[in-house]
Amino acid sequence: MAWPQAQEQRLMAGILAKRRRWLAGLVRFARRKPLGALGAVVMLLFAVMALAPGLFGAGNPNVQDAAQILKPPSSAHWFGTDNFGRDMYSRIVYGARISVYVGLASTVIATLVGLVLGLVSAYYSGWVDNLVQRLMDILFTLPPLVLALAIVTMLGPSMNNVLIAISIPRIPGTVRLVRSVALSVNHTQYMEAARALGAGPLRQMFLHMAPNCLAPLIVYATAGLGTAILTEASLSFLGMGVPPPAPSWGRMLSVEAMRYFEILPWLAIFPGIAISAAVFGANLFGDALRDALDPKLRGRT
Repeated sequence: MAWPQAQEQRLMAGILAKRRRWLAGLVRFARRKPLGALGAVVMLLFAVMALAPGLFGAGNPNVQDAAQILKPPSSAHWFGTDNFGRDMYSRIVYGARISVYVGLASTVIATLVGLVLGLVSAYYSGWVDNLVQRLMDILFTLPPLVLALAIVTMLGPSMNNVLIAISIPRIPGTVRLVRSVALSVNHTQYMEAARALGAGPLRQMFLHMAPNCLAPLIVYATAGLGTAILTEASLSFLGMGVPPPAPSWGRMLSVEAMRYFEILPWLAIFPGIAISAAVFGANLFGDALRDALDPKLRGRT
């Protein structure tokens, strides 16, 4: 009986030691990059808000009350009400779900597609590389918001189409980043050894080349998270984002808020603060992560 207990104690000690190392790493990150830690806290707050809006005391964001139309901030409605009598606080809290989901999902889609295309382009080179790069050049010529607007106009406004529209403009930058890293790896000795051992193209690309791309790819994806959130808000502001009655921050800033801004400023101020905080937090965290993972920015060689 003593041996299983001793083994269990060693296992628990290992788990506790790993947790302490994680905690120590987080403390070091917070001390070295306090603004990055602040950005991480802001993003974590919005993530919790998106997953569990009830924790923040938010009610149904789509409930209308004709007796409470355009009411100013009060104890009953912390951020006031809109022109349909809906509680602005609840709509902003639930709006985090759309912004966080669209931002994360579009970033993941662009990262995965860009990773595959970048690896294929670098590995096969020749006409395959030329074809992929010319397609990326075409996408690069269009401003991201204009390209996103064109895609949503063709496909129609919906959650899935907004994801596609925000993801596609992010793909060219990801492809070029992955391609540049993969090209530097493709002719190294361990890649030659993998070929000599009979590794196929997929094994070479995804088991040997892809791991070298992960650190810069994570930094690039994180830095683009704020841009994705801002693009979703811009599309919704222009009426081409997630369709109503979904509580999108950008749509809250659209025609209704601008129409009443001089006399009812809370309709625009609170959604604007939410968008600014989310984008600011994502950018702070992305910059800190870039500095932490890039040896040149850490002063190392």
